[in-house]
Amino acid sequence: MKTQWPKHPVIYEINTWVWLSELSKKYQKPVNLAAVPDNEWDGLASHGFDAVWFMGVWERSPAGIEISLRNQGLLGDFRRALPDFAVEDNVGSPYCVRRYVVDKHLGGPEGLATARQALAMRGIRLILDLVPNHVAPDHPWAVEHPEYFIRGDKKDLEKEPASFFETRGNIFACGRDPYFPAWPDVLQLNAFQPGLREAVIETVSQIAEQCDGIRCDMAMLLLNNIFERTWGVRAGEKPQNDYWRTVIPAVKGKYGEFRFIAEAYWDLEWELQQQGFDFCYDKKLYDRMEHGDPESVRQHLLADHSYQEKMVRFIENHDEPRAAATFSSGKERAATVAILTLMGAKLLHEGQFEGRKVRLPVFLSRRPEEPTDQDLVAFYERLLKEVNRDVFRNGTWRLCERSGWPDNQSCQNLLTWCWTNEDTRYLVVINFCQELAQARVHLPWDELRGKEWRLNDVLSGETYDRSGCEMRDAGLYLELGPWKCHLFQVGAL
Repeated sequence: MKTQWPKHPVIYEINTWVWLSELSKKYQKPVNLAAVPDNEWDGLASHGFDAVWFMGVWERSPAGIEISLRNQGLLGDFRRALPDFAVEDNVGSPYCVRRYVVDKHLGGPEGLATARQALAMRGIRLILDLVPNHVAPDHPWAVEHPEYFIRGDKKDLEKEPASFFETRGNIFACGRDPYFPAWPDVLQLNAFQPGLREAVIETVSQIAEQCDGIRCDMAMLLLNNIFERTWGVRAGEKPQNDYWRTVIPAVKGKYGEFRFIAEAYWDLEWELQQQGFDFCYDKKLYDRMEHGDPESVRQHLLADHSYQEKMVRFIENHDEPRAAATFSSGKERAATVAILTLMGAKLLHEGQFEGRKVRLPVFLSRRPEEPTDQDLVAFYERLLKEVNRDVFRNGTWRLCERSGWPDNQSCQNLLTWCWTNEDTRYLVVINFCQELAQARVHLPWDELRGKEWRLNDVLSGETYDRSGCEMRDAGLYLELGPWKCHLFQVGAL
């Protein structure tokens, strides 16, 4: 079993319930985490993933299912994604956790242990979920520890029935983030409550016995300043120490290689990194790739390396629309080359390789049939094979300068960077626009001078021999069509 994580890991998100349902259909027998055939694990390993995130393994809430079936907005989402939706397809939200125990339907704790061992034998680590902001209405804490929650009273319930929930004589606030209405199927935990913090440390420590890292849902909601602004006097006195500064060191003191990954927004990624998170979502990069121009992407990549190496790069996950439905074919491939050759963690999503376009609500146990884009599958397989090298996992990344001419500034449409690790060198050049781009790319390696070098484009198979002096001093001349990419392995002749 591997213990030390690479510096820049590749993580693969799987919707566990849907994945197992489809394996059951494929093999015409029930398949849970304990019964996944070896060839399926081998298939995951063939892509070179460093970790698999089994999204949604914890016990789901019957109370949450009942509430969701009364929500016309959710039901509309279910039917849009799954036109033949039936009530039994709703197995509940994985973010409405009843208990942090692996759901029996998925194989229970024993099934997860079997799956973890199968992954570890293939050098793959396991990531699971933590939902720190809220729990299901039927979570045991609602009965055993009502003090762990943000509380309300009869007046709150009468005034805001959609924001408060009554159970067993207690009235709790529903979970929320400050910019949206409350989530009616979950109860809001009180991040300021000392007993809760101790309970969370115990819970995460138990999770750490079962996996190698956790993805923390909406992690920024638990920051002291955010929580105080959201809940005010209901939360009580703000503690001296921040929530994550209390939880993360306590867990890492026992599990040093355990990784904390933050779903994070609102430009709070740096703060969360300072509080102990190993990686934080890079939603701003995603937004700039989707809506911005190439220069805005490049400006984002000028950030300090200590910040960038702790970011999670992605072009889709279960919270975002499918990449194939968001980007044109060429732009999707260019963006994929970008995220997989940047520093930091890279997050890929099951179904992304096949070009799936339907974003599935996380409540559902199955998804619609969609045609597989075989060309896209081949592209991902080739790219993943090429980036499955130590230089991309543990090497040194540098942004490269590019220049144009007074009458031709199309160089600004190119994204250019390089990787080195001892004598291994790679150069990445991406035309991130729908027009022809030309530039001279300036490689930062002084050792290029005085030698001839071969540039092998591992994506196309084409090779080019160039002068090291020219590449280092004048710059490597390149011309790329719309959305085209070069992934050059650079070696001396």
